[in-house]
Amino acid sequence: MREITVAIAGNPNVGKSTIFNALTGANQHVGNWPGKTVEKKTGQFRHGNIKFNMVDLPGTYSLSAFSPEEVVAREYIIQEKPNIVVIVADATNLERNLYLTVQILEMAVPAMLVLNMMDAAQGRSIQIDVAALQEKLGIPVVTAVARTTNGLHDMISTMLKLSQMGMQHAAG
Repeated sequence: MREITVAIAGNPNVGKSTIFNALTGANQHVGNWPGKTVEKKTGQFRHGNIKFNMVDLPGTYSLSAFSPEEVVAREYIIQEKPNIVVIVADATNLERNLYLTVQILEMAVPAMLVLNMMDAAQGRSIQIDVAALQEKLGIPVVTAVARTTNGLHDMISTMLKLSQMGMQHAAG
């Protein structure tokens, strides 16, 4: 069985823990307190013959390494070198979320962006050109409503594709 390590990163209160819980079944409290996950949380799930080892990083607005949350998130990505970093962003406040996204992309790690809370964005008449965003960032972008698990299948499919691309680069 092949194992893939996935770090879930993002600003506080964007739905990281909700996605983590939906995928892993881990019983972790999901609340609205910034910095509530000071330590990384881990869990696993299987998809076919692949075991995904998931790490829920603390919510942080940047990787500048000033706060304990920033230090934990930054050090995990640099030192543990996860196979994929899933960046979760609040679709209702995309601009604020892109700062962390760009910092993670500058680390040259395999990544994807999950635009969460798409139902709330649509409710506020916020339109996001996902294809254009994907092209500008140079990474896959999927949409989701984590609390209803909408979009999680696309997220898993994209993680599988990213892991296969990583295996090809490692072999080449």
